[in-house]
Amino acid sequence: MLELVLPLADPEVVKPVAGGWQLIIAALAGIALIVVLITFAKVHPFLALILGGLTVGVVAGVNVNGVLESFGTGFGDTAAGVGILIALGAMFAKLLADSGGADQVVDTIVGRASPAALPWAMALVGAIIGLPMFFEIGLVLLMPVIYLVARRAEVSLITVGIPALAGLSAMHGLVPPHPGPLTAIDYLNADLGLTLALGVLVAVPTVIVSGPVFARFAGRWVDVPAPHTFDASERTDADRRPSFGVTMFSVLLPVALMLGKALVDIFIEDEDQLFRQILDVLGTPLVALLIAVVVAMFTFGTGTGMKLSEVGEVIASSLPPIAGILLIVAAGGGFKQVLVDTGIGTLLADWAKDANVSVLLLAWVLAVLIRLATGSATVATITASSLMIGLVDGLSSGETSLVVLAVGAGSVFFSHVNDAGFWLVKEYFGMSVGQTIKSWSLMETILSVTGLVFVLLLGIVI
Repeated sequence: MLELVLPLADPEVVKPVAGGWQLIIAALAGIALIVVLITFAKVHPFLALILGGLTVGVVAGVNVNGVLESFGTGFGDTAAGVGILIALGAMFAKLLADSGGADQVVDTIVGRASPAALPWAMALVGAIIGLPMFFEIGLVLLMPVIYLVARRAEVSLITVGIPALAGLSAMHGLVPPHPGPLTAIDYLNADLGLTLALGVLVAVPTVIVSGPVFARFAGRWVDVPAPHTFDASERTDADRRPSFGVTMFSVLLPVALMLGKALVDIFIEDEDQLFRQILDVLGTPLVALLIAVVVAMFTFGTGTGMKLSEVGEVIASSLPPIAGILLIVAAGGGFKQVLVDTGIGTLLADWAKDANVSVLLLAWVLAVLIRLATGSATVATITASSLMIGLVDGLSSGETSLVVLAVGAGSVFFSHVNDAGFWLVKEYFGMSVGQTIKSWSLMETILSVTGLVFVLLLGIVI
């Protein structure tokens, strides 16, 4: 998921570097090694991902120097595209927490929602934040709230965290203006407005099933206590907290900026139009989060009585805890790139294309196979939608939009060890690999399958 913050390149089909079964064995060997090293040998995920990437390349028959180049490219691209955003998000989150702003949000949510309604409230928040935001940005911004809601309500972190993740992930995979759905819309010449409307129609029940409903069970299977990472400092009290209005303005500022960019890109075709150019700059994730941090230095910092020196200390203290997360996420990007460059995604797509199944189911299967092989929702969306171009001829506008949604649903299927998002969730939630699979990975699978079911149901009447 994390690669969605990077610019989408033109789709290029990567030719397999070896025979089919050799590539399958290479991918399985790399993934198995990662799982064994982390689970049984207790090796740090950063080292395990490096060794897993090397194993994939070597078993596939790629020159070691070539494997290292692929891994380095993926590592660097992920660190550059995601690392800065995670750092800025961590700064914002720490200011939100130490000012008491997160407590203000939590008090409002807990005060107005019964314990049974909390997962539903978190799913709604996740969906709203996730509509214009990239997954990892929304996750970083929501973590203080997830932690505090779980602790105040005295429930497992999973019970309130999974619904928020479901809201973020569903928007990411199904609803434009996210890059994945927009790319598929462009490739398949689908109608943007219709796809957006159908995407929301599919996303709502999908979030309900994979979020609050699934969380009731997942919270029992994986009982993770909320850490004290984002506790407000002792200097804050209720009188010095930012108001709920100021807090929501600060939190939603980057959301509004990025949503504004997405909307003008959709509705203003003239790229030279001044208003579009301004929002294109302000709505860039890096700029939007940078502005949010600067604003938060005043609304959450000096506005609550902090001195500038204290604001600086809060920002500085936000960075050391995320160093390990940055390395793991970047290494996950390197492992993904090795898989992509071996061409295994292309191979699996070609195999699935020969199957005699419905267009909607085929689109979903293609995306699922590529997602499983590469861990990349973006690569899955690009490859699957490009392979479906010749298969949507003659379909109505509504049917073509459903093909886009089927690809989107498949692209989020079963996040596992080759997905940088898997490691981001694992580290933020403080879970083991097994616990992450039983909660996050299973939630992604339910979300993907549920999305397909509702797409197929709409296919009956469209």
